[in-house]
Amino acid sequence: MGKENMSNLATVIAIVPRLPPAIDGVGDYALNLARQLRKDFNIQTHFIVGNSTWQGAAEIEGFTISQITDNSANILVNVLSNYHSSSPVLLHYVGYGYAKRGCPVWLVDGLQRWKSLYPKSNLVTMFHELYASGYPPWTSSFWLSPLQKSLAVRLTQLSDRCITNRQDCANTLNQLTRSSQPEIIIQPVFSNIGELKEIPLFSQRSRNIVIFGHPNSKKQVYQQCIKQLEQTCQTLKIKMIYDIGKPTGLELSSIKGIPIQEMGVMTSGEISCILTNSIAAFMNYPPPKELAKSGVFAAYCAHGLVSVMTSSSQKIIDGLEGGKHYWVADGKSGNLCLDTAQMIAQNAYLWYENHNLSKQVKVFAHYLN
Repeated sequence: MGKENMSNLATVIAIVPRLPPAIDGVGDYALNLARQLRKDFNIQTHFIVGNSTWQGAAEIEGFTISQITDNSANILVNVLSNYHSSSPVLLHYVGYGYAKRGCPVWLVDGLQRWKSLYPKSNLVTMFHELYASGYPPWTSSFWLSPLQKSLAVRLTQLSDRCITNRQDCANTLNQLTRSSQPEIIIQPVFSNIGELKEIPLFSQRSRNIVIFGHPNSKKQVYQQCIKQLEQTCQTLKIKMIYDIGKPTGLELSSIKGIPIQEMGVMTSGEISCILTNSIAAFMNYPPPKELAKSGVFAAYCAHGLVSVMTSSSQKIIDGLEGGKHYWVADGKSGNLCLDTAQMIAQNAYLWYENHNLSKQVKVFAHYLN
């Protein structure tokens, strides 16, 4: 689709939970998408931040921002009504981003009222997550899971198009709505840390391994998977472990004589440089069935690293297969040699290239039009 076909689409209104400077994967995703829409299709984005606790400027990189400071359906309708009804709305949905208990009734009510006022308006919803699992029973999500599901159903029925990042999510939405809606589009997440057009071979990189993500997921690696991490470092002859992201609070210095460099929170460019000069990454979360929604895994794929997991799936999920797109350090697969690691990294990169940012932005532009 060329820019000339998009001339009637000047501005997209994107509803997000938060944006930078907050550390928020969905906000980073939305900002990257907005950049690419502007670059490839000359489409501008106006952001509506739907989290009242967010603190930021009224503009980011030339994109204007409104904020819903009180979780109110009326306020949302008023903000949306300030724009021409022909401006499509792109909702980045994750329930917990808009409400503490994951039930943003105000958001869905507001969109329903806006839709009734402007029935020809176009709403595209990107479901980053659907709802909490509801277990165990002593958690609030157990009691609120039915309400979270009903909100996801209402959103699906309100939306002109739905996009999600995993086949499992698409299946769930189809089941909940009894397939009454148009086909749900599946787009595994792209890398928020940038992409490489060509990946350097391992022979051109340093023997570094990366542990990147939320402090809790990194803690799992150090506390629950230390033997698998040690084995991986030994077989790949790792010289340095880079810990990226908010500190875990653990006292980390070295593992089996291999130094751990705690880098803390870094810019995407700085992280990209480390990934480009590393050969491997270790992760215990998310599980294989949720890899397609992991921005961290996407970044590893986009930079040509071999991702080392501690569990696998018996079936191919979202095109990903253990031993082919990621290595499983479960003691059953033998030792990971450098040649096999290089092959897995290249397979993961090719999988990622099928839905990289420039390809995904065409899909979003098409449905927003």
